[in-house]
Amino acid sequence: MSDAQVTKDKLVSDFKAVVADTEELLKLTAGQAGDKVADVRSRLSDRLVNAKYKLQDLEAAVVEKTKAAARVTDDYVHENPWKAVGVAAGVGFLLGLLVNRR
Repeated sequence: MSDAQVTKDKLVSDFKAVVADTEELLKLTAGQAGDKVADVRSRLSDRLVNAKYKLQDLEAAVVEKTKAAARVTDDYVHENPWKAVGVAAGVGFLLGLLVNRR
């Protein structure tokens, strides 16, 4: 998995946590009175809805890119099976060396 993919996955995870925390905050402040609190809650609710839509779009993009990468890898392996076997054997050999050193 590339650094960019890990960063995207981390961003999605962090964003989900922020959305969940914001929803909890809205629930906890539901009984609070006052114009300022109501205004902040309203803006926060609107932003939360927008954030959820953006999160869905981001997740869809990440899934699509992952599927595209898997298709490209699958095509390559079908077109070059012996190269794929050689690479897999080489990686397995290197991992075996690393594990045996410990």
